[in-house]
Amino acid sequence: MSAADSPGRRTLLGVDVVLSTPRRPPPAASLRGRVVVLDLAFAHSKPSGRHPSVTHRLLHELGARLACYLDHHDSAFHADFAHDPRFLLTTKAAHGACPELVTPEVVRAAGRVDTIVCHNDLDGLASAAKWLLGGVEPYEGCDDDARAVDTRVGPLSARGRLMDLALRGAPDDEGLRLDLLELLLRRLDHPEAWRRVERAAALAAAREEAAARLAAGYRLLGPRVAFVDASAAPEPFDRTHLLLLGQERAQVAAVRVGDSVTFAAPFESGVNLLELFELSGGMPTVASVPAKRLARCLCALDVPRGLAWSLADRLGLTAPPPPPSTEDS
Repeated sequence: MSAADSPGRRTLLGVDVVLSTPRRPPPAASLRGRVVVLDLAFAHSKPSGRHPSVTHRLLHELGARLACYLDHHDSAFHADFAHDPRFLLTTKAAHGACPELVTPEVVRAAGRVDTIVCHNDLDGLASAAKWLLGGVEPYEGCDDDARAVDTRVGPLSARGRLMDLALRGAPDDEGLRLDLLELLLRRLDHPEAWRRVERAAALAAAREEAAARLAAGYRLLGPRVAFVDASAAPEPFDRTHLLLLGQERAQVAAVRVGDSVTFAAPFESGVNLLELFELSGGMPTVASVPAKRLARCLCALDVPRGLAWSLADRLGLTAPPPPPSTEDS
C-alpha cells in the first residue's frame, strides 16, 4: 500500500490530504512536496527529543517545505513563530473555528501546495475543503457550522448537525471522514457519502440519548462543579454531550470513566483548568486527569476539602490527602 492509499490519506484535486490529531502528527518524510497544516493545535505535553513538542519536530523537519500553518487554539507556543509570515495563529476567542481563517488571499499567498495535513474533526475537514476550493465555503454557512461545532456555542444547521453527529458516531472511521471531505468538495452533492453520514449519525444520536440518561446522575459539588461517575454505564454514550449537559448545571462538568476524569468548561468561561490543575498544556477549558487526582482537582475548583476527599474515598480513589492548610485549621 502506498502512502497516498493508506488509511487517513486521500488524493483529492491533485493534493494529498492527510488526517491527523495534534498529539500524533504524521512524519514529515511521509508528506509530499509543499505542505499546508490546518487546525492542528500545538501538542504541549508531547516533547520530542530536543524539540519542545511533536509539533515543533514536524515543523523543523518540514523546514522550507512548509507553505502555511493555520490554527486557532490557544497556545503559548504561538510566540515561537510570531515572526514567520507562513504562520497564522490566533485564539479560539478571536476565531472559534479554523475555516474562517482560510481565505482566498491566504490560499493565493501560499502558492502551490502538494499536501494538506488537517485535524480529523469537522473543523479540520471543513478547513481542508475550503482550501481545496480556493478559500470559498463548500456551502453557505459552513464556517458558521464549524464554529458552532468547535465552540458548542450558537446555532447549528441541520446538515451541520448531521455531519457532526456522524463524526462522533464513528470516531475511528477515517474512511468516513475522507468521504465527508469529498462530500464537502462536491458541495454536498454526493448521495453515497450522505448515506454513510446518515448511518453514522444514527449511532451518535443513540449515544446522545444514553448520555442524557446518565446526566440524571449529575451531583452538584460546591458552587462550580457538577460531577457524574459514568464508569458503570450500561451502553456506549457520547462523553462530549454528557459534559455539555453537565455545564448546564454548573460552570465546570466532571465525568469519571474508569481510571480517568474529564473536566470541561465553556470555552468563553475564562476558566483555565491547566493552571488550576498544574498541567503542562492543551486547551485551557478541557482537561483529562487520572482518577486518583479527582479530589485534588475538585479542591482546586473550590469544592470543600472534606466533600472532595470523601467522594474520592467512596469511589475507591483513595490517596493520601494533602496536609491541611492554615486556612483549614
